[in-house]
Amino acid sequence: MRFNRIQGRILEPVGENLAALKGLFAGYGLVAYFSERGGEHEIVYGRPPVLKPARRWVNLVLFIGTVLSTLLVGSLQMGHNPFAHPFELLYGLPFSISIILILGSHELGHYITARQLGVDATLPYFLPVPHPLTGTMGAFIKMRSPVPDKRALVRVGVAGPLVGFVAAIPVTLIGLSQSQVVAAGQAGQGLQLGTPLVFGLLSRLWFGTIGPEQDLMLHPVAFAGWLGFFVTALNLLPAGQLDGGHIAYAVFGRLRKVTNWVVVGALALLGFFWLGWPFWAVLISLFGFRHPSPLDDITPLGRTEKLLAAAALVVFVLCFTPAPFAGARF
Repeated sequence: MRFNRIQGRILEPVGENLAALKGLFAGYGLVAYFSERGGEHEIVYGRPPVLKPARRWVNLVLFIGTVLSTLLVGSLQMGHNPFAHPFELLYGLPFSISIILILGSHELGHYITARQLGVDATLPYFLPVPHPLTGTMGAFIKMRSPVPDKRALVRVGVAGPLVGFVAAIPVTLIGLSQSQVVAAGQAGQGLQLGTPLVFGLLSRLWFGTIGPEQDLMLHPVAFAGWLGFFVTALNLLPAGQLDGGHIAYAVFGRLRKVTNWVVVGALALLGFFWLGWPFWAVLISLFGFRHPSPLDDITPLGRTEKLLAAAALVVFVLCFTPAPFAGARF
């Protein structure tokens, strides 16, 4: 698609004149990007691309695959063998429903907010994988049209993690009600998990203080809740194309480039606690730091968006743990 470029200064009052220019370009059926560079305003405009109809059958197939893969993992976690007895897949329902509820809530938070703000977004794509712990690599939506402005970028970026975080709390409490506190070592060679602040608070709310001579054996539903908090922390990392990267773009502007490298460096160092962090550092770098610009990159954030960004930071702190899987470290 061919774009044209105009450079100069939008006269005061910038907000009113910017709104008038947006209406002018929209009236001619053009898509226009407004930004500020080197003390000048820049307008890049052209004809919007023609979007192909969304292939919703792909969403459905991936969703069914994720249901099956999480049922399999949930059944194995409950001590059953669905390979020998296929109907024992049904024992995986509690875990499957729980993890899909959390991931689906997260992505629907993005989807509904994006559509409300006029962004063409796809329904969630779930990712089934034969991972023995999760059965899925999560889910995502794809935004097929530009975000209107930085305010919308924050709202769309924050919506998913906040909704997913809220959904994970009752799931965790239900799972904890089915979990058990046992003597240390009685759980056998189970997976050692780090404890995010929010998970520790919920555990203390339900069980009180768990002593050093005791272990908490998590029910698969409680593990799904733990995974929900872990996924929320991953998504809120302020780098690249992650939800936190969208928020960082809107909040930090050009400083986001520094933020990207700080996050990648920090993840590399966190490999001393968990080997997965360097992998995520490489993954974020491979997907690239370049972020799609909103149509309006001039209008500053409002008070509501700043509060939402602060809420995202609080949720990140509550959900993050440097050693999520304590056994996998240097």
